[in-house]
Amino acid sequence: MTKITFIQPDGESQTVEAENGLTVMEAAKLNDIAGIEAECGGACACATCHVYVDEAWRDKTGKAADMEEDMLDFAFDVREGSRLCCQIKITDALDGLVVRVPAKQF
Repeated sequence: MTKITFIQPDGESQTVEAENGLTVMEAAKLNDIAGIEAECGGACACATCHVYVDEAWRDKTGKAADMEEDMLDFAFDVREGSRLCCQIKITDALDGLVVRVPAKQF
């Protein structure tokens, strides 16, 4: 199992364990992480699973593909490290991943 820590805008954090092969969004939904709406269910057709990947993890999560970049145009407060967590596949290499949840989702 891979551990992922979600940090809320107020600094509160929740660490969950997730199976490899799932997405970070699926792990968030399975563990009732506040602020991850995932209205499209992971189809990369909205921006309601927007997160900020901690700088130390950006190389391991990779860069957003063109379709994801297009959807991020609709996200609130896009920053360096912004990703849609439905597009981040969980692998052993992501054990310990830290992401921050934005103050709001569109």
